[in-house]
Amino acid sequence: MLVPLLSSFTLLDFIALGLLLFAWVGTGLVIEHPPKSRASVTVLMRRYRSDWMTEMLTRKPRIFDATILGSLRQGTTFLTSAAMIAVGGVLALAGQPQTLDSLVMGVGIEGHPVIFWQTKLGVVALLLMHAVFKFIWSNRLFGYCAVVMASVPNEVEDPRAIPRARQAAEINIRAATNFNRGLRSVYFALAGLAWILGPWGLMLAVAVTGWSVLSREFASTSRGVLLED
Repeated sequence: MLVPLLSSFTLLDFIALGLLLFAWVGTGLVIEHPPKSRASVTVLMRRYRSDWMTEMLTRKPRIFDATILGSLRQGTTFLTSAAMIAVGGVLALAGQPQTLDSLVMGVGIEGHPVIFWQTKLGVVALLLMHAVFKFIWSNRLFGYCAVVMASVPNEVEDPRAIPRARQAAEINIRAATNFNRGLRSVYFALAGLAWILGPWGLMLAVAVTGWSVLSREFASTSRGVLLED
């Protein structure tokens, strides 16, 4: 089965797939470990999350902080559900590859074996499943953060107050990091759907997606606002 599968793909297909994987991993590394002279929005937000936990120490009551954390958990829950539904949709489509074959043949692309389309959709499904795992872990980390926040003493003078606030900040940052990784997986899963149109479609989609992700992190209006402080 492997030989017929490989023969269905061209060298350009493998280059396009490699570009997808390189962009997916590479953008994450650049965003999470940017040059010191050009911090990303993700890195800039780490400081604000730390400041949030510091301000929480003197905020009474802390209902405001609990509300914000609750909204963050709702966001991860929603995206987890959406990504799981998307995985189901992709797998359902992979079970009916004749539909795709008929569609692409209608735009001038010759027919291919079933495993050909299932492989392309499998790449999309794997990216979406990675997003699901990241969203679930992010949601759980936000839950850990809520518990640690609740354990922070009300009195700032308490020797446990500042260390636990720092612990809550670090867990919050880790939760946000996993959430952002899940989002990037969704972005590139959507780009991966373009492979159905051929390798050139995939390469174009990857280029547009990579540019969009990096521009929002390094050249967006929100980044300029965060730097005003």
